[in-house]
Amino acid sequence: MKKRLFALAAAAVMVLGLTACGGGSNEGRTGDTMETYFFDFTVNSAYLTSDYAGYTPAEGNVLLVADITVKNTFQQSFEMYDVDFQAQWDDGDDAFAYPITTDMETYTEVDPVGEDQLPGTYSLAVDEERTGELVYEVPSGFTDFSIAYLEQFVDDSGEESTGETYFVYFTAEDQTGVSA
Repeated sequence: MKKRLFALAAAAVMVLGLTACGGGSNEGRTGDTMETYFFDFTVNSAYLTSDYAGYTPAEGNVLLVADITVKNTFQQSFEMYDVDFQAQWDDGDDAFAYPITTDMETYTEVDPVGEDQLPGTYSLAVDEERTGELVYEVPSGFTDFSIAYLEQFVDDSGEESTGETYFVYFTAEDQTGVSA
């Protein structure tokens, strides 16, 4: 398994020669297409479950399963990371999670457990679109969430900078009594 610390720190795609412009915030809802600098993404649907393809969360937690579509709108292929998309709930400092395909203690990629689940790392060719599920372990008792994406760039001098932030807000359907 490859190290993902850089992916978490850089949060995704690094392209030389770009500088961030903006730094603003964009908001959407389920079904809205969010247009980032590199790609478009849509949260198609989301639900809560107590089991996903045999994976069960720790006691007091449930699984948030978000069906998402990502389309490369940039002029070249690039690598995507599932940790580009952070699930958030509540207003607390620790009220966020990354998909279960990243071990947050070791920052290593873990194989998907379900056939519809997006892998931790995948490539997108120019104009390629990919739909799959992101699975998060979240505390039980919440149904309102957002999935957030923060643009990050590396400029010609190697300096990191941030661009726009995108939030998709939704209420997850509670299917905790049903196995996925």
